Formats: sequence, C-alpha cells, structure tokens
Amino acid sequence: MISRRDFLQVGMAASALVGTSGFGKWARLAAQQTLTQDQLLQFDTFGNVSLIHVTDIHAQLKPIYFREPSVNIGVGGNKGAVPHVTGAEFRKLYGIDDGSPSHYALSSGDFSSLAQAYGRVGGIDRVATVVKAIRADRPDAILLDGGDTWHGSYTCLKTQGQDMVNVMNALEPDAMTFHWEFTLGSERVAELVESLPFAALGQNIFDVEWDEPTELFPPYKMFERGGTKIAVIGQAFPYMPIANPGWMFPEYAFGIRDENMQAMVDEVRSLGAECVVVLSHNGFDVDKKMATVVTGIDVILSGHTHDALPEPVLSGNTLIFPSGSNGKFVTRIDLDIRNGRVLGYKSKLIPIFSDVITPDADMAALIDEQRAPFQAEMSEVIGQTDSLLYRRGNFNGTWDDLICDALLSERDAEIALSPGVRWGPSLIPGQDITREDIFNVTSMTYGKAYRTEMTGEFLKVVLEDVADNIFNPDPYYQQGGDMVRTGGLGYHVDVSQPQGSRISNMTLLGTSEPIDPTQSYVVAGWASVNEDTEGPQIWDVVESHIAKIGTVTINQNNNSVVVTGV
Repeated sequence: MISRRDFLQVGMAASALVGTSGFGKWARLAAQQTLTQDQLLQFDTFGNVSLIHVTDIHAQLKPIYFREPSVNIGVGGNKGAVPHVTGAEFRKLYGIDDGSPSHYALSSGDFSSLAQAYGRVGGIDRVATVVKAIRADRPDAILLDGGDTWHGSYTCLKTQGQDMVNVMNALEPDAMTFHWEFTLGSERVAELVESLPFAALGQNIFDVEWDEPTELFPPYKMFERGGTKIAVIGQAFPYMPIANPGWMFPEYAFGIRDENMQAMVDEVRSLGAECVVVLSHNGFDVDKKMATVVTGIDVILSGHTHDALPEPVLSGNTLIFPSGSNGKFVTRIDLDIRNGRVLGYKSKLIPIFSDVITPDADMAALIDEQRAPFQAEMSEVIGQTDSLLYRRGNFNGTWDDLICDALLSERDAEIALSPGVRWGPSLIPGQDITREDIFNVTSMTYGKAYRTEMTGEFLKVVLEDVADNIFNPDPYYQQGGDMVRTGGLGYHVDVSQPQGSRISNMTLLGTSEPIDPTQSYVVAGWASVNEDTEGPQIWDVVESHIAKIGTVTINQNNNSVVVTGV
C-alpha cells in the first residue's frame, strides 16, 4: 500500500514518482465535522492530465444509504492487505477518527447512527456537480466509467438500461467497460452500445466463433491531452459465462487474457502512448496480480469488488485506484506525464455526501424525467424496518437474511440459497420499505425463484465451489461475488483449507440436525444461470413476505456461519 508521503520510489529508471492523495485533508476536515462542498472539491491542480473515475454505479440515480463491509477476508498474499482490512483496523490504518464523516463514508461501524447524522450518499446529479467542477479546473479531463452501470434498479430493469444510458450520456464519459450490462442480453447490449457517443472498450471481449476481438468492443482508445498521448485499455469482467448466464450472450467469450493485454500495451506504446491506463472490471485482487504479470501499465482504475480506498495501492510499477460503488465516490487523478513516462500523481477520493454537494439542476431534471413513468408504482410502501438492512460483505448481510426468510416462507422450503452479490443499497432502522427498495436488491433479468430438491452431498458441493471462487489463494481463480447466502442452513468454513475441504459441520437449523449427504432437502433460491428456471420473480416473493409481516426485524444468527483460518 502507498503510504502518505511525498515521494515513492517505483523503479522507473531511477526516477521518483511523486505521489500524494487528497484523503488526509478531507479526513481532517471530516473529523472536525465542518465539511462543505468547496472543501470536498478543493484540489491543487497538478501535472498536465486529469482522469475522473466512477464505477459500479448499479443504476442508482438517487442518493442512498450504503454500508461498507465489516467482513472482507483476504487469502494468500492478500491476507491482511487492503482492501481486506475493515472496521476499526481500517480506520486506524488511515488515521480516521471515530464518528467522523470519513468513518461513515469508508467504514461500517456504528452505521445506523452515523447515517442519521450525515445523511445519504451518491446521486448522479451530485456526481454531475463534481464532474463539472473538475472539468472547470481541467477542461480536457478524461471521464471513465468502470461498468456495472446499466443494472441494479427498478427503472433500469423496466427500461432495459435506457434510463442509465440517457443519464450517463448527459454526464459525457469518454469510455466505459462492462459486466452486468451483458445480462440485458447480447441483442440489447449491441443496440445500446451502437448508440453510445463514447467508446465501449474491452480487450478481453472476443467473438466465440472466430476467437478474435470483436468490432463492437475495441480494445483501447487513444487520447491526446496536456501535450501527451494517453491510451485507455478496457478490461471487462473476465468470468461472465461462469458468474452470469452464458446463454444470454452466447456470441461472446471473455477471460483475463493477459497475453492479449500485454500485446495491447505494447501496441499503444508503439503508437506513442506515454501513459497507459487500464479501465478494469477485474476486481481489486485480480488487478493487483495483472499489474505484476503485464508490464507497461501505469494506472489501473479498478472496479467490480466495490472497494473504496482513500489512497491508491502500488502493485509492481502500477498505481491501482478503486472508487467504490453506487455513485458514492468519484476519484480524481492528476498525472505529470513527461518524456514518455508518468513522473508523478496527485489523487483524491471524493465522497458524494448528498447533503453537502448541491445537485446539478439539469441532471436532476433528467433523472426525474427517467423515473417519472414509474414513480407511483415503485414508491409504494410495502412495510417498514426496525433493523439495519445491508448486504455488502463476504457472508450474509441482513438484506440477505430477509430474502432468505422470504424464500423459506413463501416457497415452503427447508433451506434457502441467495447469490452473494455485492450490489444493493442499505436501509436504516425506522425507514419505510418501498417497492423500489426491494428491486434495488433483487432486480436482474434472471430473477426467478426456483424450488427444488438437493441432496446434502450436492449442497456441500455448491458451498465448496462458491468458497473456492472467493478464497482461492490465486486471485485469477477468484471468479467474483461473495459467499452464497444461506437460510435454514448453518456451516463452518475454514478459508485456509484447499478446494473441497473448506466446508464442514453443515446443519439444518430448523432441527439442529447435521446435514445428511444422502438425504434430499427442499431448497429455494433465485438467480440460477440455467435458462429453463421456473418460479415467481424474487421481487414478488420478497414483497409478499414483507407485506405479510409488516415490520421487519432481523435477529442475526451469528452461529449460522462459523469462519476459521482467517
């Protein structure tokens, strides 16, 4: 991790890469609880090129609450390294005062009370204000969108991504890359991409039939800014057909494709690029490894794992900048590019405190226009919550518990399985639960809630397979997401064990009996990647459950998952 100091040797021909982050300044202001918009946006312009990064917006147009994870386990070489540091340890690492707005923005502790004090975060109208301010200071700044943009809300699902395309077009990015967008289906993705007024990049998006790059998704785009050439190479989510239904985009193949990435880096260098930026949806640990495998990358703008770090991390000779999710942060990076190399940087992770940043009027009007046809239906109150509802973390969050409870009850099942996805805003105690809130944590194009039978042996295979996707010590075998959420099923997981040996002590919580490998159990779940899945939509299942109970109270069972080997 890059420490807060003015100079950092990175072995660039004996040159020093000058680097600072703006975190220290806004953290001190946050600790004093005197944040203003001018203070959040204050930045001492540096060098000759500016990058602006947003990622993993997940179609959240309006301000929300979003709790950062309290559990984020690192394994192998990433054990104990950021972003796998949370809570008080994270705050100590970065010098964050307890109770400060920076504590609220970047950490999970005491979230409900801090949320009441500091309010919502995000809102693309506020993001627009920040982007315009940066462009006023650096008119030719390059705005880059890391993907997971056209997915995750009521209006995005109903319009097949059109609301987000309209809003992001108004924000005027220069390029984007992709992940959940492909779950709209390849035909719809092609239709939207062909309409974009900016670059849709993916060096690792290949044509299945010919095993060669696609014309629709060029690998890179060259920019001339500040008297120099910058290449932006796109890296889409590598594991699309594994993590999401491949039948929705059968024409495309993905993968990390290190060799092709190296070829693209070499190609843009041969075209005169003095700075190479990878706009990535790999996930943070995968980006760290890629930076040590592929030479010549100066900056990776990291997405997918929703990590928010106040300072970049150095991997090899590459600076990696993660920018959080849900429109909660915008990262500004100023680069000093001279004589064919990056000589220094200055960066700032800007938290979008929605009560501090004034919304851009034009963007606010456009957002309201997209939402207007659906406002009455999605704003209907279904129930209330007495509990903090959140999702983000390696294991069950309370939103996941609620979804699993709904599956158990509404589908008359013994065990519930819910996907370990990271997206979905939080709700604080005392809030109404609207239909929109339910869609914010369930909306997807393959949301049918199945009901089936699984043997105990097969359930263990499922848990072991997902655990390896998360806790394999080689980041290239970590295929995204967090641990499958379970209802009615307890188990132990030892993250230090090899594949196939991590899961033990599986228990049917309803009877407290051990899971019998030979016995069949009634299991309800959703988000199956199988094309022929049958059942009601998950949002209808959850809505029916909440409507029946009225007020949601989640009593978290800390014994349902026991984690060892951390």
